[in-house]
Amino acid sequence: MPTTRDYYEVLSVERTADGEEIKRSYRRMAMKYHPDRNPGDAEAEGKFKECAEAYEVLSDDHKRAAFDKFGHAGVKGAAGGPAGHDFSRMNAEDIFSMFSDIFSGGGGFGGQRQGGRGRGGVARGYDLETQVDIDLVDVLEGVTRDVEFSRMDVCDTCTGSGAKPGTEPEPCQTCGGRGQVIQTGLGGMFRMQTACPHCKGRGNVIKEKCPDCHGKGRIARKRKLEVNVPAGIRDGQAIRVNSEGEPPPPEMSPEGAGVRGDLHVVVRVMEHDIFQRDGDHLVLPLPINFAQAALGSVIEVPTLDEQETAVNIPKGTQHGAIFRVHGAGLPNLRSGRRGDLVTIVGISVPKKLDETQERLLRELADHEGEQGIKPEKDGLWSKVRDFLGG
Repeated sequence: MPTTRDYYEVLSVERTADGEEIKRSYRRMAMKYHPDRNPGDAEAEGKFKECAEAYEVLSDDHKRAAFDKFGHAGVKGAAGGPAGHDFSRMNAEDIFSMFSDIFSGGGGFGGQRQGGRGRGGVARGYDLETQVDIDLVDVLEGVTRDVEFSRMDVCDTCTGSGAKPGTEPEPCQTCGGRGQVIQTGLGGMFRMQTACPHCKGRGNVIKEKCPDCHGKGRIARKRKLEVNVPAGIRDGQAIRVNSEGEPPPPEMSPEGAGVRGDLHVVVRVMEHDIFQRDGDHLVLPLPINFAQAALGSVIEVPTLDEQETAVNIPKGTQHGAIFRVHGAGLPNLRSGRRGDLVTIVGISVPKKLDETQERLLRELADHEGEQGIKPEKDGLWSKVRDFLGG
């Protein structure tokens, strides 16, 4: 489907997104809008093809650069689409086969193509993806979360055939029951085998459809699972739950025999009110006053596990100084070893002073001189004075 929408907008990514982020977004949206999960929804099918077109451009460095510079005019091929593909004439399985690396082990999705053949030619179903939100405290200790998702399962009424109980599907007259047809292009120069447009690759047609699945052989069902989120997990990482995806598609196994796909639970870590994450380290702003910085102090600071620890502030500490509390950060996902709590000093200047504070500061200013500060030898102010000829 030709599109005039910005490809970054189509995939819901920023223009600065890297290749992995673009791939992850396309995979998620392709699953969301796949026609098998939205039967009869022309709008969803259009969005599915639109996402495929956007991904083909943004996943290629040269095409992406041309699009960034010239817009759609820079990537339109002679056949009317990016690289010559006309996505409006392609079905879902054609597009899935074009981008099989996204839905295979190369994309982190189970090591086999979704909805295809696994090892030994065994039919394999689609992988699914859902999301779970956790707090930063959950990263420290690990947590168990309930996840709910919808998947297509074999219809119990027709046992996956799509036909009304008591009837049988009939062989497709278009493909002769093979489920595949040969298409030619450019005067017969190219030949391509695709799914039969009449029977959608099943090899048969249904005259009397099942009243529950309406001839699809699959029906959407809600499912709820408990998922263990390990300590140390990072935002955007996925947990794979084996065999909780969908059964093989009807054209490969009407009764659902074969291997189910997997469920991938993408973890999103919510921002904390005071701590920021830097890998396995935690960063904490540490506001102190001028007296504490000049005279030195011992300050109790909070930790993520709701305990306090002491940070020693030596005399003469400057704004932006960094002090570490070793082992008070987050655990590493693999080793379990905890990172550090990194405190960054910020000297806080009061906006309002009482009479005593103002008097003491004026006495200090008088003591240090009219400028309120004594420039150190060879310091910044000495260099400024020399530059100005003072």
